[in-house]
Amino acid sequence: MKFRLALAISCASVLSAPPLHAEPAAPASIASGAATSAAPQDEARKAEHDKLFALFADADARELALSPLSRLFRGEDENADRLGDFLTDSQFLASRTDTRLNLALLAAIDRAKLDETDSLAYDVFKYTQERALAGASDEIRALTEVRPLNHFFGLHTFYPQFASGTGVAPFKTLAHYEDNLKRHDDYIAIIDRAIGKFRQGLKTGVLETSLTVGIMVSQLDTQLETPLDQSQFMGPVRNFPADFSDAAKARLTAAYEAKTREVYAANARLRDFLRDEYLPQARTSIGLSQMKGGAALYAQLVEDTTTLPLDPETIHQLGLAEVARIKGELEKLKAEVKFKGTLNEFFDYVRTDPRFQPKSRAALTEDYYRIGREVDARIGAYFARLPKSKLEIRPYDPSTEKFEAGGSYQAGSPDGARPGVFYFNAYDLPSRLTPGNVTLYLHEGAPGHHFQISLAQENEALPAFMRFGGATAYVEGWALYAETLGYEMGFYKNPWNRYGTLQDEQLRAMRLVVDTGIHAKGWSRDQAIEYMLENSGMTRTEVVAEVDRYIAIPAQALAYKIGALKIQELRKRAETQLGKRFDIKAFHEQVLGTGALPLSVLEAKIDRWIAREAAR
Repeated sequence: MKFRLALAISCASVLSAPPLHAEPAAPASIASGAATSAAPQDEARKAEHDKLFALFADADARELALSPLSRLFRGEDENADRLGDFLTDSQFLASRTDTRLNLALLAAIDRAKLDETDSLAYDVFKYTQERALAGASDEIRALTEVRPLNHFFGLHTFYPQFASGTGVAPFKTLAHYEDNLKRHDDYIAIIDRAIGKFRQGLKTGVLETSLTVGIMVSQLDTQLETPLDQSQFMGPVRNFPADFSDAAKARLTAAYEAKTREVYAANARLRDFLRDEYLPQARTSIGLSQMKGGAALYAQLVEDTTTLPLDPETIHQLGLAEVARIKGELEKLKAEVKFKGTLNEFFDYVRTDPRFQPKSRAALTEDYYRIGREVDARIGAYFARLPKSKLEIRPYDPSTEKFEAGGSYQAGSPDGARPGVFYFNAYDLPSRLTPGNVTLYLHEGAPGHHFQISLAQENEALPAFMRFGGATAYVEGWALYAETLGYEMGFYKNPWNRYGTLQDEQLRAMRLVVDTGIHAKGWSRDQAIEYMLENSGMTRTEVVAEVDRYIAIPAQALAYKIGALKIQELRKRAETQLGKRFDIKAFHEQVLGTGALPLSVLEAKIDRWIAREAAR
């Protein structure tokens, strides 16, 4: 998943599902015979619950005050004329102070007096705040803030679509249109501050890679070459609500033209600085461990991403073993379809045969619509609860698709009014091989990111940090696990769909090898590219984009396979211990019902559930 908010600034029955803080019913014998003695315990539990959730609400309010942009993603209008004061000392220090305050207030709550679900929330909050504080040290800040943008996660790539009138920001009233103009001022200020941060890095010797900087320059060139009247920033005035007066339309059109020129000028300043001043001094190495202070930063990022105490070498060896296993499955499939030749010749055959290439953008779009309909028809057998938010299917905008991932997901609003969106990439159509379409939809759409993110944020019983945040290893691990449900749903009886899912699983296994290879073992870009081409059927276009992504955002790619392996391990454990009493719907509800948990916290939760089910 490529997160659309691209800033460095992230029960078996739904109808009877209890709220997060609901207490388990007491056995009848206890409830009837010990009501008097239980009352003080219940009062103490309620008191600690109230303190805990007051802390959650207060912490969320303070966080939103620092990030108005997050409010918009939740469908709220308060402070909608601001993006936030990102890349300022005041913002950084206020956020770190809030984190310290959160931990101090949490320590004053007696965890022993909380019920099981409140204890879970306590543990997640403690974990996330401790990791946030570790990442907010002066040492880590000095290694990250001076590299404020890259080609994969950067405000300059996120903002055009956000401000286009087709993103999460509403454009229904005059106030909405005015808010967007004011947000442009924040964007311009952040871009200028980013230039200042890059300059600090030039002085301290903490530098972004020349590869990433060069791609950013190309991205900005593409945006600046787009005629003003065709730019995404002018999108809102090309689609006014019907009730706007002609005078209002004329006034806003003029204002948007003037402000878009200012945005273009800011992007030009960034492009010129990166091209003329920064790029000649950017580091030619690509691995984070080859950057000043980078080895320590990579270790921090690995634990942040996986939420497990893993080291790069362990992950590298795990990846090598998974790559070998999946290659064995591909060898079996090659024999099944009676292909004569080596595995790499089989890969080349699929890469180049026109039957596996979309005929047109429209044909690719219709194929995803078809897959969506088939998933909808089968999904009820595996999930007791479906999202309120609908799921739309859209291609990326042609002005940005060249630099986008193969697919991504943009969350809908918590109330279900704004749909979630599955974006797919139609750039370089011959490289968008159709055997992977089912797997990509299951991952980015349903039941992958759309189910996990929507069900969490629609659950108002959860505290906000569990509704709207979460561990990357869980988020991406669930989406990769969701791909494997295609076997049970019958999609992979088709050998070519199975080829696609094995290739995607191989991609996630290779990520373990390549990400650690680049950032901990000194691999070159060419070495990483050749490894992926040798061990998969991916096209060179796809491989290059993947490798450049790992260079830009170290450790993020580790989340997928590590998270999926843990969820698969937990399901196997539940199936083994519960036998015929294992209920797939109940298991999925346990995994999805409390947001994107750190993997260690999820494992403890599932173990408790297995014990309860086994004892019945």
